[in-house]
Amino acid sequence: MAKKIGIISDTHGLMRPEVLEILKTCDCILHGGDMNKPEILDQIRPLASVYVVRGNNDKDWAEGLSRTLRFTIEGVEFFMTHNKKDVAWELGNAQVVVFGHTHKYFEKIIDNRLWINPGSCGPRRFDQEITMAVMHVDAGKYQVEKIVIEP
Repeated sequence: MAKKIGIISDTHGLMRPEVLEILKTCDCILHGGDMNKPEILDQIRPLASVYVVRGNNDKDWAEGLSRTLRFTIEGVEFFMTHNKKDVAWELGNAQVVVFGHTHKYFEKIIDNRLWINPGSCGPRRFDQEITMAVMHVDAGKYQVEKIVIEP
């Protein structure tokens, strides 16, 4: 059965209402780290299944969160970490690598894998876009869409 996945990262303590509205329509939410406070997870956990990794700004409260995750949704295998430098050398069958940290949207096929950074949908930094992604997965296939949130 097809699933809609909201992909966010680097919220840094701010969950924008526009982002929450999109996430309410999702079956799963992936958060690539740097939530900065547990209230962010409290806001998204009731909405959908949540996969989250610890970012470099997630302090003591996040000690129980993993720095990397591997999981499968509707036949699509994911590897997720906050900083791309922490990506495992052996990605196995991962089809999608999700990361954050840079606050810049990135989407590219490298070695037959999708590498995606949803950017930041938290506080605006410099003149960078406020972005996230929505992915539709079904039977081992996926489509991704970049979402730009107007400040």
